[in-house]
Amino acid sequence: MKREIIITQDGSTSIYLPELNESYHSKFGAIQEAQHVFIKNGMDLFQLNDTIHILEIGFGTGLNAFITFLEASKRKQNIHYDGVEAYPVSIADAKQMNYVNELKASDFEAIFDKIHSTQWEQEIELTSFFSLTKRKQFFQELTDKEKFHLIYFDAFGFEVQPELWDETIFKIMFDALLPNGILVTYACRTSIKKAMLSVGFSVEKLPGAPGKREMLRAIKK
Repeated sequence: MKREIIITQDGSTSIYLPELNESYHSKFGAIQEAQHVFIKNGMDLFQLNDTIHILEIGFGTGLNAFITFLEASKRKQNIHYDGVEAYPVSIADAKQMNYVNELKASDFEAIFDKIHSTQWEQEIELTSFFSLTKRKQFFQELTDKEKFHLIYFDAFGFEVQPELWDETIFKIMFDALLPNGILVTYACRTSIKKAMLSVGFSVEKLPGAPGKREMLRAIKK
């Protein structure tokens, strides 16, 4: 499938798939979206002395993993990060992402490169406080039980892949979370909220990232 590198409105890059008319991140701003949805409304809810196990659904360009690493670096917070992706981005495409420059993170350029060059299915220590496991699998294949504190749900949109936003998927997510675990996603659609509620989540609407009115946060009670 053809992939095009695009510049989103905040100056950060993303990948656009013309055949699906879908991009990996919000066209209003890839970095803005990641920081708002996954850091501000996800990671920020945890105490600095917490060790957080994070599952990302849709590893993609590695942006969410890299931003999480940068936040963990500032806080010296222990993170175990699992990124799931059925169709990995090529290293060549990853090298065209401008996240290191846009995030003013030149000191960690080697880390961003390592995020993409490390082997799949192996836990890699990027630093003493951040480990990464990249998992090449379909989201429906996850069998984790009560392992994660936080899920970044960053699948392609409902219009493109509605099967990734139904009760079956959210039951898998519910089971993968520890009690009181949190799932955050950029999406906010009535059918998605209903699917989350039906499997046992408590769900709240929150203000969305720039360009989007609302997003969802679900908690496993």
